[in-house]
Amino acid sequence: MFAETLRKIVDNLDGGIAAVIMGLDGIPVETYVRQNDKVDVNTVAMEFSFILGQVRKAGDSLQVGSLEELSVKAQRLFLVCRMISPQYFVAIAMTSEGNFGKARFLARLAQPSLVAQL
Repeated sequence: MFAETLRKIVDNLDGGIAAVIMGLDGIPVETYVRQNDKVDVNTVAMEFSFILGQVRKAGDSLQVGSLEELSVKAQRLFLVCRMISPQYFVAIAMTSEGNFGKARFLARLAQPSLVAQL
């Protein structure tokens, strides 16, 4: 079930490369790759899982509320990470020319379905 939801996100996104559901422990639950790229989306998401955990802790200690989303733009990759539970997130990787706004929208739209499947 996760794979179908991830496929819909990536395939409906201009520049979409891949999507992964991962725990903050860095263990992937499901991955969908549309476009083979030199970037391994599981490795990228695993590295950013640590950062998400740190940002979440900082938000808690500063009492600004829970982390909902984190975006990273690099020369070759745009990554949108959205928390779907306190311990899991979905990461969407796209080309640097990808549609960032649509990625955020699709992640938010898919969140209830992904939560129901956890």
